[in-house]
Amino acid sequence: MDSQRKTALAVGVLFILTFITSIGGVIAYGPVLSDPSYITGAGADGRVFLGAFLELMLILTNIGCAVVLFPLLKRQNEGLALSYVTARLVECTFILIGLLSLLAIVTLRQGAAGEDAGSLVLIGKSLHAIHDWTFLLGPGFTDGIGTGLILGWLMYRSGLVSRRMALFGVVGGPLLAASGTAVLFGLISQGSPLQSIATIPEIVWEAFLGLWLTFKGFSPSPIAAGYARPIGVDGSRAAAASAV
Repeated sequence: MDSQRKTALAVGVLFILTFITSIGGVIAYGPVLSDPSYITGAGADGRVFLGAFLELMLILTNIGCAVVLFPLLKRQNEGLALSYVTARLVECTFILIGLLSLLAIVTLRQGAAGEDAGSLVLIGKSLHAIHDWTFLLGPGFTDGIGTGLILGWLMYRSGLVSRRMALFGVVGGPLLAASGTAVLFGLISQGSPLQSIATIPEIVWEAFLGLWLTFKGFSPSPIAAGYARPIGVDGSRAAAASAV
């Protein structure tokens, strides 16, 4: 297995793990996300801790995808490659703030004996709202710009994966970001059918990328072969420079 195949396999597995950890985290968080009075109830703190752990793994896998891809993508466009890494870091910052807000609910619930229940519920709802906003602005907006638009465009231009599938990122990323913006300005509600539909192309893109790179690897491409930029149709570096 050559180094390019190892890189593709690593990125593919990391993308698959982002799906597993993100979905697993949402499922584990179920009680604290669905019960407005969780902070004053019996609680299912073990599940919340599990969800927080899975989201910590999500942060690591998200950053890992960008870091492992960077040395290859910078051959296509170093500025955009760095922008992708930055977008992943911003997204993960939002995720981290969100998981801390849910852990804070658990901490308050465990020390809630003798406290005013009404005040605790209000605090719990506030922390829950912080989690909702971080989810919207992180996975619901920044991911569309980073993994969708930027990574999709880099993959499309480089030819490292199928260009037709890369268009799902180029188109799906802005759709995801636009739906997040619509929620931000109150045009649609968070979790609405319209937002769910707008999320589908991005899900298809990221799922395809994980599976393609894991089982197939990078497509034959000039930058995979070590060239700084794609070679032009006449084989010249000058044509390549003008094409990027």
